[in-house]
Amino acid sequence: MNIRAMCWSPRRLKDARSDTVRRAFEQLFSRYGLPQAIRSDNGAPFAATSALLGLSRLSAWWMALGIDLERGRPGHPQDNGAHERLHRDISMELEGVSGRHAQAALDLWREQFNHERPHEALAMRTPGELYLPATRKYHGTPEALEYANMSSRQVDGCGQIHWENECYFLSRSLAGWNVGLQSLGERINVWFGQILLGEIDPSSANFFRADIRPKKAMETNENNQQNLTQVYTMS
Repeated sequence: MNIRAMCWSPRRLKDARSDTVRRAFEQLFSRYGLPQAIRSDNGAPFAATSALLGLSRLSAWWMALGIDLERGRPGHPQDNGAHERLHRDISMELEGVSGRHAQAALDLWREQFNHERPHEALAMRTPGELYLPATRKYHGTPEALEYANMSSRQVDGCGQIHWENECYFLSRSLAGWNVGLQSLGERINVWFGQILLGEIDPSSANFFRADIRPKKAMETNENNQQNLTQVYTMS
């Protein structure tokens, strides 16, 4: 079943700030559980195009919850065609509805979309007929991430970590989270959850981002963990 066929909660938010959107997702996760992945475009607050791996504060939080990220290509809305169609339908059908009636109209539209309208893509069934709740429950935000057989460092408010008397900038989107440091001889892999952020070269005191460094073969560790050419491969 394609869980994305279900419209969870069309909602009018007061703004698109990361904290506002996060609170809306906390309510959704508490009610429906945690999805395996979230697909979004590359705009704020879902992504930060210039940041490490495009991570924003919001998407870093998703990753800390064990949610995979799926993004369309920048400038290619067809990559998320079903979602774009959903926005278009809502805009057309609720045109002219505003003010205090807007949210009530959205709630009614959602009920009809999920439980009354047959969908051709679902063999003329409704999303509500096929929807199954997520198996993973939301238990709040973890205080720290665990990294087996690695050292760990917390990212400070400036987006930096400190290791061996040196300071390395990663991303402000990761401020407050801890990252794992995996020693590979002369280099140190830096992980956030199950995604490789890049590597530290202690000899030059440089951090090389995984998303902009030229692809090259790297020595893998004994557990055959992900390398720089597999940034978005997540278990």
